[in-house]
Amino acid sequence: MTDRPVRGSRTGRPIMALLDLLGRRWTLRILWELRDGPLTSRALRAACDEASPTVLQARLDDLREAELVEHSAGEGYGLTELGREFRTAFMPLYAFADRWADGKPTTPS
Repeated sequence: MTDRPVRGSRTGRPIMALLDLLGRRWTLRILWELRDGPLTSRALRAACDEASPTVLQARLDDLREAELVEHSAGEGYGLTELGREFRTAFMPLYAFADRWADGKPTTPS
């Protein structure tokens, strides 16, 4: 990805390009819904119930271009190896969000 800029990103820095991509509406939701395995287009639309089909397809195109998501005729949309690596990196943030929502400190006071 570092040899091509992310569409819409104004920087060449990898972290900023990734944050630009992830900051687009529905992008993180799509990645989250694909965390446990591939989904057909219909199942993914149902999981992202408020996303318009046009926006959902645009985000899937962005994620495919970024090599985080792939499409298989038999299975639908799923995470690539790079997408699964992102999922692994993202899970500590998910755990933090749960602790934060419960009002529990992440370290002893």
